[in-house]
Amino acid sequence: MPLERSHVVSSFTVNKGAMIDETYAVFAAWDFSSTKKDNLERLRRENYIGVRTAARLRDFIFVLNRRFSPNDRDRPLVRLAQIGCPIEEWKPILLWHMTKDEFLLRDFLINWLFPAFIAGNYRIRPDDIYEHIRSVGLRGGKIEHVWSETTLNRVSAALLKISVDFGFLRGRVVKEFASYHLPERSFIYLLYALLEQAQNPRKVLASEDWRMFQMQPSDVERELLRLHQYRKVDYQVAGSIVQLSLPCANACEYAERMVA
Repeated sequence: MPLERSHVVSSFTVNKGAMIDETYAVFAAWDFSSTKKDNLERLRRENYIGVRTAARLRDFIFVLNRRFSPNDRDRPLVRLAQIGCPIEEWKPILLWHMTKDEFLLRDFLINWLFPAFIAGNYRIRPDDIYEHIRSVGLRGGKIEHVWSETTLNRVSAALLKISVDFGFLRGRVVKEFASYHLPERSFIYLLYALLEQAQNPRKVLASEDWRMFQMQPSDVERELLRLHQYRKVDYQVAGSIVQLSLPCANACEYAERMVA
């Protein structure tokens, strides 16, 4: 049984960044007939994605190993890369899978960046989030050792840079909110993934995961009504009863059909 690390706060993995293109390339070449260890060893041996130095490749492999379970929990994400899912649709799905084991990033997106977006705090500097990071333990994060001021500064900058990479922010030193819209097929994939977890449509609508994509429950419901109108999902509400029916059995099946 793998060690449960979903609440571990890692400055190292966050500081290494999103690594979106590299992760896509590795997953596109992933061999499900081999173990995770063997796949990563092949990457280390062949460096088929062209990482410039051995040290950078070593760090990337460490982060990939830490973040994902490609043969199990994250298999749909890997399959989407293998069948050529457009990167802009794949990125938000990557983020959702990534934050299963990146507590610090998830906590920042849900509990700081989203409230800042709603409040209209559109100009953001790294030092604006220092206090939030310092208090991560109050929200369930487990810090492995005390961080220095240098580490705090690097983590703050890295969180903002990751937010830029995923399209939520823009700018260099001072960041501003970008105009972000979750792609339709990415939204539907997340419906499958969240429904598998919650087994309850009302809980899917209320899930805090939507905050990562700057969406409130009213935004989620509005998109569901639109998709229902175009017969892409079946969404019914009668008082307190919510019914959500999706055409595929699960996220894996939808992933296989998503790019077809």
